Amino acid sequence: MEKNGNKKVLYPIRYKLLTLILVALLPLLIITVYLIYSLLNYSRAYEGIVGNMTIANNYNIFFKEDMDESLYKLVVGYVSFDNIDMDDSLKDPYVMINEARRDLGALMNETDSESRSWLRSLLRNLDSLEGKVNEIKENLQGEDKYGENMTMLDEDIYILTDLIQEDLQYFIYYQTRSIERIQENLKLRLLRFIIFWAVLSSLIVIFVVLTAVSIVKGITKPIKELCEVTEKIAGGDFASKANIDTDDELMTLSESVNDMSEHLEIMVDTIKKDEAKMHHAELRLLQEQINPHFLYNTLDTIIWLIESNKPDAAINVVVSLSTFFRQVLSQGREIITVREEEQHIRSYLDIQQVRYADILDYEIDIDNSIYDYAILKMTLQPLVENSLYHGIKYKRAKGTIRVTGQKENGNIVFHISDDGVGMDPETLNKLRVEITRRCKDTATGFGLANVSERIRMHFGNEYGMQIDSTKDVGTDIKITIPAMSITDALEDKDET
Repeated sequence: MEKNGNKKVLYPIRYKLLTLILVALLPLLIITVYLIYSLLNYSRAYEGIVGNMTIANNYNIFFKEDMDESLYKLVVGYVSFDNIDMDDSLKDPYVMINEARRDLGALMNETDSESRSWLRSLLRNLDSLEGKVNEIKENLQGEDKYGENMTMLDEDIYILTDLIQEDLQYFIYYQTRSIERIQENLKLRLLRFIIFWAVLSSLIVIFVVLTAVSIVKGITKPIKELCEVTEKIAGGDFASKANIDTDDELMTLSESVNDMSEHLEIMVDTIKKDEAKMHHAELRLLQEQINPHFLYNTLDTIIWLIESNKPDAAINVVVSLSTFFRQVLSQGREIITVREEEQHIRSYLDIQQVRYADILDYEIDIDNSIYDYAILKMTLQPLVENSLYHGIKYKRAKGTIRVTGQKENGNIVFHISDDGVGMDPETLNKLRVEITRRCKDTATGFGLANVSERIRMHFGNEYGMQIDSTKDVGTDIKITIPAMSITDALEDKDET
């Protein structure tokens, strides 16, 4: 006998089905495969159309308004093509056109002929719009053609964006009609399936009922109840429970379904919480990478130097700031050379030394032989920033930040040390625990945990960060990464 908890399986289904399986199994299997196949086809087609409509609707809502506003402000001189990206409320027209051409052009092979005709019209209008944007850009670079540009806005740009929006609306309309056709087809298939199922079921029941009416009833009723419960669970109703007491495997299955429902509810809640934490962590990561307060304070420093009649110092700060943000961007690369990372922290410290001239000295001693090795961007700068703001700044006296790097036993080892306020053993132990946790689960020391987790993710758990600190003496952070060339690091990243 089989057992499930304290309940015994007294009448296994396999014995009940011995007399029915040859008659019922094959037709039921064929029907099930057909139904699943039909539903999957419908689901794929429906999801594809909904995805197309979502993309088109996003452009339908925002494209015209964003394009018209951006071009208008370019024409009136509020911004230029060179600095439009600095205004968060505006978008580069070329970027919008290229994104629209890419996203909407990708739908050409996924839609019906009527929808494709409107997509082709839309893409032609995008090409015309790009041509007009080119003319406006050329006018802005030449002599004053404000009137000509305003006329072009009214007579060309606004009309083209209207046409693009109209193309999008027609595309969405025909996609809606495609959904209607799919739904009509599904209804027809379901009707045929119901008729077919009714006929076949009648034949099966007529044949089987002569010998096993009670057996069929004892099997189909629990299965139906389980199907209803699983459908509710699939729809998100995890509170649904199956209540089957048949002393056979269906009873075991119902209890398993109930357990699965409880675990699914817990997993869904956990996933939602993890996604929320991940989103929050991503936002915090952006704040760590490009701190707006650092930019504001640097600009204030430049203004102060100019007002103090120190143009050379102001120029040096501007050059350092330019170098800093050039390394932050790094053309979108996540892996850079040690030389580039050194330039990044040097420009950062040059700027901060102007602001904190009375309290900050620094030394950078990185072996030239490791300059061409690979390192994750933003590995050292957050640690240098941590040393300044949590070590030197609270010392209330002059302090020094030292950055060293050399190759040791096939690895690259960096030390970022300061002679600041240091940490007591309790705070140090807490921080050591924090940097071993996932970044999104970190309550404090986010910048350090971020660096530590990124190193572990890219290079393995044997690499990462070690922290030593003594109260009123200073702090030393050790970073260990493998000695890899840029090419090897990129290949390893791709494989990961």
